[in-house]
Amino acid sequence: ARARLIPLSVAGAFHTVHMAAAVESLREAATNVTPADPKVTLLSNFDGRPVASGAEFVERLVQQVSSPVRWGACMETMAGLGITGMIELLPGGTLTGLAKRGMRGVRTVALKTPDDLDRARELIA
Repeated sequence: ARARLIPLSVAGAFHTVHMAAAVESLREAATNVTPADPKVTLLSNFDGRPVASGAEFVERLVQQVSSPVRWGACMETMAGLGITGMIELLPGGTLTGLAKRGMRGVRTVALKTPDDLDRARELIA
């Protein structure tokens, strides 16, 4: 199988071993959080798999700080779940661009400004 690397413009060394020192601090802070179990399917970009419980979500969130983002695995999981549309809530639009190439036929909307809200509403209507 062929792989293609796409350089991303980022503000720091997030999701790399250079963030390892932050993992224990975040894990310690997370002990004070009692998250509810998700009511909708959440995917972790730590491994691309669905998260079953609130505690599992917090642990994977802590782990992803110093681990690579597995967006390819997330897209594979979404395809397996049969999704037909995706709305990116972050203003950058990077994941939407990757999804357009990696999940052909899936409608995408990147919410970059309030002007994008109508397109998002149309997608989920």
